[in-house]
Amino acid sequence: MEQKLPLPPFTMETALEKVQLAENAWNTRDPEKICLAYTIDTEWRNRTDFINGREEVKAFLKRKWEKELDYKLKKELWGFRENRMAVRFEYEWHDLSGQWYRSYGNELWEFDENGLMSKRFASINDLEITFADRKLF
Repeated sequence: MEQKLPLPPFTMETALEKVQLAENAWNTRDPEKICLAYTIDTEWRNRTDFINGREEVKAFLKRKWEKELDYKLKKELWGFRENRMAVRFEYEWHDLSGQWYRSYGNELWEFDENGLMSKRFASINDLEITFADRKLF
C-alpha cells in the first residue's frame, strides 16, 4: 500500500511538515515525482482546469512548466483539521518572452488515510512583475 508520511489526522507539526514537503516537491518541477503524492483517482481544480487522476496531473504539470519558466514556489499553512488543509501560496515565473509574474493563490487539500492527496482545489491570480520585483529565489 502506498503511503506518504505524515499521515492524517494532522497535528500542527505534521501539517507544517506536509506543506513543506509539498513545497519542496513542486520546486523540483518533476511531474513524475510530484504526482506520486496524489491518489490514483485524485481530483483537482486548478484555475479553470479540472483534472482527474495521476496521469492527468502528470500531463498538466508538464504543460505548466513548459509555459512557467524558472518557477519558484513558497507555500504557507493557513489552517488544518483532521485530513484537510488550507494553504496559501505564491510563486514566481516568467514566460517565453521574458515577462515575469507572481502568482498568488489558495489551495484546499484533502488526504486519504495513507497520506495521499485525494483532492486539490486551487484558486490563482497572476500579477505581472519586473525581474527586480522578484522576492523568491
